[in-house]
Amino acid sequence: MELAYYSDYAVRLVNTEEPARGKDSLTTVESIRDLFGANAQAARRATDADVTRFRSVRARLRAVFEAADSGEETLAVDLLNSLLLEFPVSPQISGHDARDEDGKPDWHMHLADHPSNATAGFAAIAAMGLAFHLTSHGVDRLGMCEAAPCRNAYLDTSTNRSRRYCSDRCATRANVAAYRARKRLETERSGETRRTAATAQPSSPSTER
Repeated sequence: MELAYYSDYAVRLVNTEEPARGKDSLTTVESIRDLFGANAQAARRATDADVTRFRSVRARLRAVFEAADSGEETLAVDLLNSLLLEFPVSPQISGHDARDEDGKPDWHMHLADHPSNATAGFAAIAAMGLAFHLTSHGVDRLGMCEAAPCRNAYLDTSTNRSRRYCSDRCATRANVAAYRARKRLETERSGETRRTAATAQPSSPSTER
């Protein structure tokens, strides 16, 4: 498993909440286990007590994304470092059962955690993955969706650092909203032009009797 993969853990957790819409899907043990994806062994450690703990970590990870999105690089790094210190991991070389074309183990870096609970394990992996992404690509590659009221987190992997939305759906919605706003402005300006032209026209001279 490549280290870059782990950064998605942070995105998945942050996006379980939509504050502007008052939505929160992180409410049960099952919703926590879903966040672990294929890591079924780690997911089995989740209990009801992890719901509150996961929400706390989520708020801290969202703060990292928000700081990065606002251009506050030092703050984003400081916030992420505090998570790394609190939830450490041990890098290990792993091959699992994967084999390459020659039948040899497919060796890769793996983040081994030694948590006391499911939250600690997930937080450790999410924070380390995000740290690898940040140091490899830059703080400005951590963003928040500009399609109001979404504000989901995303990792910008575009070649020209141009990503602004968390998904194609949000990008389409934002583009449609911008197009409609331009059309309304054009209509308003056209109406003002017509009214100005009508006002400026000289009135016909009255016929004297």
